[in-house]
Amino acid sequence: MLPHGLPHLIAELNLDRGKVDMLRTQTFTIFSAPLLMIIVASLVCVTTAQEKSAPKSKFVLSSPDAQLAAKVPEVYTANLFGCTGGNMSPPLQWTGAPAGTKSFVLTLFDPDEHGDPSGWWHWIVYNLPASADKLPKGAGAEHSSVLPPGTMQGRTDLGNDAYHGPCPDKGEPPHRYTFTVYALSVEKLDVPADSSGAMVVSTAKDHLLGKAVFIAHYGR
Repeated sequence: MLPHGLPHLIAELNLDRGKVDMLRTQTFTIFSAPLLMIIVASLVCVTTAQEKSAPKSKFVLSSPDAQLAAKVPEVYTANLFGCTGGNMSPPLQWTGAPAGTKSFVLTLFDPDEHGDPSGWWHWIVYNLPASADKLPKGAGAEHSSVLPPGTMQGRTDLGNDAYHGPCPDKGEPPHRYTFTVYALSVEKLDVPADSSGAMVVSTAKDHLLGKAVFIAHYGR
């Protein structure tokens, strides 16, 4: 019979019962049952420590343009509604996507837009392949030629299938322009062409493995 509590330790460590019986027999010849308990318990502690020390990748979205983290540069702001920016989408990059990722969705959303109670969609990109880990500056142009093949752009709240930059009302506190990349378990989203940001994100959440967020601020 094994000492009290040892079967539980064996199950935790996933040890072979036969090998433990052999160890018990050999150990009892020289030592006592309590020492066998200490040996097995030590093995459990070592295994647990190794599992805890195994590094876990973190899903992170960022931009190689360091200025974007402080304030949206004018080159990325809109050129309408009184704004005179360059209206180019910023460069973005992401690392640490979850295992099993088959595609990505990337969005730009302004939750502080007061003209619409549900916020404002500035950019929607979906069906990005799993091999993608960045988008270059200007990738959000209409009929973009630099997006990976098969990638789609959804309909923004401006009504176009392309990026349009920030242009908050004058005098308002800086808005939070929220870039989000979603890692999905499917290669393609089953949504119609020209889908809205709300539809794309709602459908994406049914296949979500993880997401990463990058927030830029802009006011005028």
